[in-house]
Amino acid sequence: MINLAETTRKVIDLESVRADGWFEQLAADIPEFEQLCQVVGRRFVAFSFISGVRISSVAYDSHNPHASIVDFSIGEGGETQQLPLSELRERLGAALLAGDELEDDLTEDPTPDDIRNHVGRRYLLLAPLFGLGLEALEVGGASEPMLRLRLGGTTEAISVQGLRDVIHNAVRSEVARARPSQAFSIDFKKVPVAEAANQRGDYDETIALLGAWPGPLSMFLRTPQGQALGPAERGKLVRALSALGEAYLRKRQGEWAEDVLRLGIQFGQELPASAPLFSLLGQVRVESGRYGEAIGLLRRALALGVDRRVSMPALARCFVERGRYVAAMACLDEAIDAGVDARELVSLRERVDRVLGPAAKRLSELLAEDEPAAQ
Repeated sequence: MINLAETTRKVIDLESVRADGWFEQLAADIPEFEQLCQVVGRRFVAFSFISGVRISSVAYDSHNPHASIVDFSIGEGGETQQLPLSELRERLGAALLAGDELEDDLTEDPTPDDIRNHVGRRYLLLAPLFGLGLEALEVGGASEPMLRLRLGGTTEAISVQGLRDVIHNAVRSEVARARPSQAFSIDFKKVPVAEAANQRGDYDETIALLGAWPGPLSMFLRTPQGQALGPAERGKLVRALSALGEAYLRKRQGEWAEDVLRLGIQFGQELPASAPLFSLLGQVRVESGRYGEAIGLLRRALALGVDRRVSMPALARCFVERGRYVAAMACLDEAIDAGVDARELVSLRERVDRVLGPAAKRLSELLAEDEPAAQ
């Protein structure tokens, strides 16, 4: 049955609304802009402009950069104030995270200003800072307005509140990453807590628990003590970095996920506990379209005993994208044998069948006949 309400949806291109390139243009117009970004942090300089904070000078402390004193004012002609850099960053983050209600629903023929007010002007400025491309807006019908959001090489539909949530999480991560390093200690009791948080989808908790670990662990790995760690201790660190890498992956922070997972592999080497690391790193490569690189990682994960239900579909996708359809078909069959719901693989199977044609069924039968001998 046709939903007549949905047929009234209108797609509005956001080229005249989005703010791509605003920060780069600002940099071109302000002398010594790059020096300011090096001291304060590029995104925090952007945060200051969005929040109406005008930084006039920084008394840089080379021995303790976080304690550098920043002179600033709020708005035009505001009184000059001073704060340590670390505290100013926290306040800028809090200002951007301050709650604001969505504007009333849009009409079916909104003006550019209507759209800016509905999405939120600060979010239009923040989106390009985090690589979020706003392509179009769907309005009308019985459904709420939906944005078409470009992230990396993919485009997806997201509500306006969903976009705000994504940007809020990105701001929180930026503030957390910029905080001064605290005294570091490894508390293995946090690992199962983080794993449980991942299982219920609370990836922010995992990042809060383990986000400070990679830097110190990277340095520790290069010490004699780090090189002398036994399999049990290495296995626990592998679990921790696997949980953190998965959290970053699910939060779509691919570069951070990749760094954490590579560090985990250095600790894990050939330990069976490192299988999830190879699997997750393979998924990072798949998400970024590096299918050839992902194949080797996913195969290593399978060799180390990772759950085939997790890695086989991803491996099948890699083979399809690389035009290796017979290998893809074998992976799809193995995924189903391992317990993956065939409905989850329909799109990949259709792509394989379109290329192989009638031979696909016969090849699948031959592969099934060979399976006992291979065992």
